[in-house]
Amino acid sequence: MKNFWRRLRLYGLGFGVGLIFVFFFFRNRGCTWLPENRVKNTFLGKVIVVSEDNQRIFDQHELSDEEIISFLNDGSISFGSSKKQGATKVYKIEKEIDGKNIALWFSMPEDAFVAEAVWPKGSIQKFKSTTEGYGRMISFPHVNSLVYLKESDELTKQMAEFGIVDEEHVQYLLKKAGLIDFSKTNFNAEPMPEQFVVLPRKNGDTLTARTTWYKDHIEFYEFERN
Repeated sequence: MKNFWRRLRLYGLGFGVGLIFVFFFFRNRGCTWLPENRVKNTFLGKVIVVSEDNQRIFDQHELSDEEIISFLNDGSISFGSSKKQGATKVYKIEKEIDGKNIALWFSMPEDAFVAEAVWPKGSIQKFKSTTEGYGRMISFPHVNSLVYLKESDELTKQMAEFGIVDEEHVQYLLKKAGLIDFSKTNFNAEPMPEQFVVLPRKNGDTLTARTTWYKDHIEFYEFERN
């Protein structure tokens, strides 16, 4: 019995030391079960977008795309100052950059593939998603097949007309210079939020596509020339 309690104490000591390494040395990055990391991983599984208004503010503060995304890698979530209920959740994440403690908001409309990086303004509880202008895509989920083209005769016809080859082609255009058209996007659409994506073309014009989020894929329904 003495040996049992001795082994139990040694196990507890080792477990405690392991937790110290995880929390303080590895900054929780290995613990996907922690609430903070579950939230961050959910955001990193979305397309992170910066609106035109927020881009101007980020430029004023000299925040690069890499620094914005770094908030989701090793920033600290302030759960008490976040909006955790409602159709659009908003999390306040803090991080020190160049000796300054900076806070950003990251919003997540339910069932959408878009998540916004936002410079804090006003009350986080009264936050509303952007409804005007365009949003630049600065980060994508780390998956091989992000795009799914819904099978339909009309979509096949549009693809032939606009020179769209396949899913890989659309994904390439999306990551090259894809935008979200906030003025057409409807996060409250039923049964799923509709996000309108703007894709560049070789001849200089653009295409707009109606999309939704389906089983970790951006599902494209139709294309139209702008």
